[in-house]
Amino acid sequence: MSTQASNAIPLRWLGEPASMPTGLTWGIPWREGELTPIDQLTLTDENGDEAAALQSWWTAYWPDGSVKWSAHAAVRANGDAAKWSINKAKGQADNAKPSEPKQIELTENEDTIRLNTGVMVLTLNKQGIQLIRSIERQGKELCSGGRLVCLKESVSRLFGERVVKEEEFRSTILRTTVEQSGPVRAVIRIDGRHAHTAGSRQWLPFTLRLYVYAGLESIRLVHTFNYDGNPHEDYIRGLGITFQLPMRGPQYNRHIRFAGDRGWFSESPKTLHTRRTKGKYRELFERQTAGETVSFEPGADDYFAGLLDDSALWNDFKLVQDSSEQYRIWKRTGADCCWLKCAEGRRSGGLSYVGSEGGGLAGGIRNFWRKAPAGIEARRMAEQEAEFTLWFWSPDAASMDLRHYDTRTHVESSYEGAEELRATPYGIANTSEAMLWCLENTPNPEKLAQMNRELNAPSQLICEPEYYQKAGAFGIWSLPDRSTAARAELEDRLDGIIAFYQAEVEQRKWYGFWDYGDFMHSYDPVRHVWNYDLGGCAWQNTELAPNMWLWIMFLRSGREDIFRLAEAMTRHTSEVDVYHFGEYAGLGSRHNVVHWGCGCKEARIGMAGLHRYYYYLTADERIGDMMDEVRDSDYTTVNLDPMRAYFPNDEHPTHIRVGPDWAAFSSNWMTRWERYGDTAYRDKILVGIDCIKQANFRLISGPTYGYDPVTGRLTPMGDDNWGRHLAICMGGPQVWFELAGMLKDQEWEEMLAEFGVFYNLPQERKDAITGGAISHGRFEHPVLSIAITAYGAAYKQDEETAQTAWKVLLGNPFAQTDLQAQARTVAYVDELQEIDWMNTNEAAQWSLNTIIALALIPDALPERLTNREEQEDESLAQA
Repeated sequence: MSTQASNAIPLRWLGEPASMPTGLTWGIPWREGELTPIDQLTLTDENGDEAAALQSWWTAYWPDGSVKWSAHAAVRANGDAAKWSINKAKGQADNAKPSEPKQIELTENEDTIRLNTGVMVLTLNKQGIQLIRSIERQGKELCSGGRLVCLKESVSRLFGERVVKEEEFRSTILRTTVEQSGPVRAVIRIDGRHAHTAGSRQWLPFTLRLYVYAGLESIRLVHTFNYDGNPHEDYIRGLGITFQLPMRGPQYNRHIRFAGDRGWFSESPKTLHTRRTKGKYRELFERQTAGETVSFEPGADDYFAGLLDDSALWNDFKLVQDSSEQYRIWKRTGADCCWLKCAEGRRSGGLSYVGSEGGGLAGGIRNFWRKAPAGIEARRMAEQEAEFTLWFWSPDAASMDLRHYDTRTHVESSYEGAEELRATPYGIANTSEAMLWCLENTPNPEKLAQMNRELNAPSQLICEPEYYQKAGAFGIWSLPDRSTAARAELEDRLDGIIAFYQAEVEQRKWYGFWDYGDFMHSYDPVRHVWNYDLGGCAWQNTELAPNMWLWIMFLRSGREDIFRLAEAMTRHTSEVDVYHFGEYAGLGSRHNVVHWGCGCKEARIGMAGLHRYYYYLTADERIGDMMDEVRDSDYTTVNLDPMRAYFPNDEHPTHIRVGPDWAAFSSNWMTRWERYGDTAYRDKILVGIDCIKQANFRLISGPTYGYDPVTGRLTPMGDDNWGRHLAICMGGPQVWFELAGMLKDQEWEEMLAEFGVFYNLPQERKDAITGGAISHGRFEHPVLSIAITAYGAAYKQDEETAQTAWKVLLGNPFAQTDLQAQARTVAYVDELQEIDWMNTNEAAQWSLNTIIALALIPDALPERLTNREEQEDESLAQA
């Protein structure tokens, strides 16, 4: 049945098309009123025919109840069309395409949840230690159990000797939830804690989600753990997930594969390689190494079989990625013997296969070398049941050390923000992704390569940038436009900044389990290194909204490399930089040498507005959890007043600034409202806006207010009590622009425009408006204001303000410098390319604000840019 319509929404691959059968999940934005919750959607090919079964659900709604964002799941099978579209169905659409009878069958009882994809059967436990009871294919059990494992290390001194104690903890299930049951995609969430194998202690809460798709042999795993220990006593030595695999047949028909840099480590516990492996046996050895099942003729091969009985039996294998720059592969015959180094390389793909006659499991960890130290291990391969472990943190590395870098703060010398130390990891989290494939036989190198690609760059469908903009996805931003010399040069600058940071991630090795995804804050040109050891100038965290910059750059370009950069930052900043429970729940840590080190714990770091891009584009449930967690972060500020150093305790429960504090709250509430239709959070936004309207100069007043999280009321505390730049450089304007489109409150829009025009006025004109009540000195760093300044210029059709905005942007070094051309070669520990004035604050804000200015006030942009030398010549001439 043809369902192609003129309003079809074209889809395309984020990168290369999937090269193997793959499960897909993606999101699509809709204009208000365009799609209702009762509408049916179909997935069609370029001929207008149904391409595959489609499972759809709604992830956000407009105020009128229409769908704002939808999410979809489908399976890309071999031979599927390369081009797909989403269409509204004519009449009633079936959930599954008739020509695709395979659907997920989910059966649940008191003890288990059973998922049958049509290819494999996954059985999960609802209580106990084993999360996975079994994985079967064609009636054959390929996995007989799966659980999480944690190795805890503690260090003490006894009679002057250093004593190291290692204890094992295993997953124990607290709750198992069916989040989706098919027909195309099923999602199961397991929550629990790690329990001591011989004691009563439980710690490290975890969430493990398992994803399966109809007709597929793969399982996606998303693992999150929270740290709830004492960093001075509770060191994590190893953290991973382990599977029990039945081993069948002779030992020479068992196989292991490890992904290297480009090739594969391919061996067997009982290799056919002997000093007599020649002729026929050389051919058998080649077949064995290729993963084929081999056999021997009784009598004819007895002598060679005797040689095999005499040859070494390799029981255990492991690959350890020590850092982003080195891995090693080892094997041994038994626990009483040494580990023999087999191979060494730089960056493993992170995939392995362990199996025997009848099949086995392939499994791997995404971003394996980027989140080192990581590892993969197979033990007891020569026995009846092997143990296959994916180590998110390898026990062969040094133990995880979450202590702070010092025992005191350095506020003045290092910009650490607060006198209190508060450098605790209690409540932070880390999320890792993994994949499993349930295989009938040992995969060949081609299939291993396909799985490795899918592991590390999962297939993803996206819309065209033009469609995202047309649908109003994420507020105001511009598409690339090179129609004039000035516009072309600005596009070059925007691309150049992205290219600089991509190169910097690699040359500075911004990798590691706790670091990957973050950038650094500012630069030290003397040592030729970023300020990795200078208090508040080291890791960026979410300071000045780099997440928004990267996601908007992706939306306007559709580039996979930018998507991966933004994805990594979202994973990191939403987990590591934010507290998920405890004293600071819902808040995050400002920039510091250690991600959680700064005494400033604020809502802006974890605000939903930074992370909802990834959620709506991919329907990622873990980001959904995180956005739910922060919905009431304003209550936490009662215990930790953001302005405690400047405003004493008084009649107000706490004190907050319109931005970044209330801006972060409004971001959380807007997200809660659009996701669930929860009008209580909409009303809290309206209460706050009404309070700001009543201030003497509306949004220009303040910006610090007394605040009551129960009522949401902001109480004015003066018209000029704090600097304004923090109100508009942490993502506030971007959230407020989108919120304006939902509220349709003209006065709110006027307030935003009024603030934008006012920001860069000279003092005498500010005085004329406010009677001298507000100081010009409170409006610092003009480049940070340009998003809201451009909004004001466009809203009021104010040519002077528009020209001011462009003057600020074009006078900035980022507008005047070709970073790649101007970088110089310096020596640190190796030769590096350096821009010695670089800082991520301004890189993110200049880029984001330029993109918005190009959308709002493009006609005010000069036809060509004036470079720094020309400006200096003009200044000299005027002098």
